[in-house]
Amino acid sequence: MNYRHAFHAGNFADVVKHLILTRIVVYLKRKPAAFRVIDTHAGIGRYDLGSDEAARSPEWQDGIGRLLATGLPPAAADLAAPYLEVVRGENPDGELTTYPGSPLLVRRLLRPQDRLSALELHPDDAAALKALFAGDVQTRVIHLDGWLALHAHLPPKERRGLVLVDPPFEADGEFARLVDGLGKAHGKFATGIYALWYPLKQPAAVAAFVAALRASGIPRMLRAELSLRPPAEPPRLHGTGMIIVNPPHTLATELTVLLPALAAVLGDEGRGRHRIEWIRGED
Repeated sequence: MNYRHAFHAGNFADVVKHLILTRIVVYLKRKPAAFRVIDTHAGIGRYDLGSDEAARSPEWQDGIGRLLATGLPPAAADLAAPYLEVVRGENPDGELTTYPGSPLLVRRLLRPQDRLSALELHPDDAAALKALFAGDVQTRVIHLDGWLALHAHLPPKERRGLVLVDPPFEADGEFARLVDGLGKAHGKFATGIYALWYPLKQPAAVAAFVAALRASGIPRMLRAELSLRPPAEPPRLHGTGMIIVNPPHTLATELTVLLPALAAVLGDEGRGRHRIEWIRGED
């Protein structure tokens, strides 16, 4: 996949990923105790949808653009409201020109007692992210490989939190790295919530990934996927997935409302589909 995220900001995968992210943060805020969000591949935080990168590949038009134009049924709209409020807050004149990446989305949702650690390897992106959060005492931006730095940040001192892992999938072996990285992180912070993003492109690779996760023995893993269209040959991106470890007890039910509605709005000509299943339960 072509990466940097500026080419893909606001696309259908971002919409699904960020809605799930928002629902987890909303749940964490139910308790007064502080929590931390660790974003391992944070990007630049705010994306100009009129930039050269976005103009070359205006994927946002079929993602957040379509969602805002079409809307959702009432129950799904209620669940999407915190996410869409942040998006609209970044576009106060009503014209969609800016999209908040995951660190900015999270930061807009945090309470005074909560914290964000945003890790980014690309030097230019890390510099942009540091500038965005300059002077923000609740946010720490770290210019490091998120995979390598993650273990040093676990467990967070708050002992409550979410780890978002959103790798670029631009090199071979990323699925294996996800499984290995999750196993090591879970060993240090078993009670944390983990949200791992992956692309739906090659069904055999995804099936092997899910099988490896199941074999890891880590309990409470929920699989959530949205497909725009059936798989194709030669392979092309046809959907987006997330694995959520230790998901909030409300999340699976919320996704049964959100994902069908999103599939109807974002899918290609009625071909959108979704999947929600437990890879492992409580055992």
